[in-house]
Amino acid sequence: MKIEIKKIGKKYEGNKAYTLNDINLDIADKDFTVLLGPSGCGKTTLLRMIAGLNSITKGDLLFNGRRVNELAPKDRDIAMVFQSYALYPHMNVFNNIAFGLKLKHEKKSIIEKRVRDVAKVMNLYDYLYNKPSDLSGGQRQRVALGRAIAKKPKIFLMDEPLSNLDAKLREKMRVEIVEIHEMLGTTTIYVTHDQLEAMTMATKIVLMNNQRIIQVAHPKEIYNEPNCIFAAKFIGSPTMNFVEGTYSKGVFNSGKDDFKFEVGTTYKKQLDKQWEGKKVVFGIRPSNISLSPKKTGMKNPIEILTESTELLGNDQIVRVKTSGMVLRVLVPNWVEIKSKMYIDFDLRTAHFFDKDTEQRVCENYEELAEAWKKHEEFLKSSITETKMKKQLFKKMKLREKKLKKLEERIENSSK
Repeated sequence: MKIEIKKIGKKYEGNKAYTLNDINLDIADKDFTVLLGPSGCGKTTLLRMIAGLNSITKGDLLFNGRRVNELAPKDRDIAMVFQSYALYPHMNVFNNIAFGLKLKHEKKSIIEKRVRDVAKVMNLYDYLYNKPSDLSGGQRQRVALGRAIAKKPKIFLMDEPLSNLDAKLREKMRVEIVEIHEMLGTTTIYVTHDQLEAMTMATKIVLMNNQRIIQVAHPKEIYNEPNCIFAAKFIGSPTMNFVEGTYSKGVFNSGKDDFKFEVGTTYKKQLDKQWEGKKVVFGIRPSNISLSPKKTGMKNPIEILTESTELLGNDQIVRVKTSGMVLRVLVPNWVEIKSKMYIDFDLRTAHFFDKDTEQRVCENYEELAEAWKKHEEFLKSSITETKMKKQLFKKMKLREKKLKKLEERIENSSK
């Protein structure tokens, strides 16, 4: 099922501003699309609008080219999986999985076969006559997924389904959900705030923040080519390092004598165009910084002091200090703390961002900056619109009072 979202907006009753506004998104048939972002970014609101649980204030929602804005949730051919499992505690596993099929008045023979087939796929066959209270968290989530699969919907909608599970079980369930998607090929929209879930499961990530879409891309692209500082911060663990500075004549200078270097050929052409003598932000992932006790072979060696370490098993995150700044470096070997060493950057994997717009310096920078400018203008216009409405409301109230007084005068004079 192909899904098209065209300039969709949502305004709740009593609210003056839109919760979501002018959202545009195309989801291809059989895609596993993840709506990713922090709490309050609008991802669940968007999912509920697709499901039909939230009404659409403006814009169009299309399923295979058909407008479905007013279509009831039960008629959209979707199945939804929630964070809370939403199982009936008095029903056994069989009846929980069969519930949606019974509502559709399917034949008993079809229900029996489909439930047992799903139970085999979900490793629940031996638990068909157990109640949810007899199951582990992972098994309960499998029942919820099984119920959705049994309906054979055209679209799966999943709202943070793994949030209640422990880390080990989440890892296992991630693999299982991806395998189910590959087996069924059903268009899936998955909501999460966990970038690890998004990176490991999605065929396409829709990154959201402040009620708008920040970037839409394949996980690899969004990791390697984040279009702004927010995307660079949110995607990847450990998070990217950022250093503010100035660009001039091929050199990035943080303002500290110990932290400046030639930017190399990757970014020089773009930086020369618009950022000569201007403030920029340098970004580099911890895995793209080399750390060594000697500066031999380094192009831009910077002396540092190792402050602390975080052991991750095979790898280690080392916090290093230079010129009053703290950076994080990911290394495969053990490093002693409080020791003087040198770092160098693989500038082919580095990023530069405009200090004011926070957009990445790249070939289509002008296009990104213009989009950001329009969004800021929209926010300002929303505030202005709200003020105008308040003023108009006051004028209307005042006019009503004057009319009432006039009516009273006319009535009194007639007496």
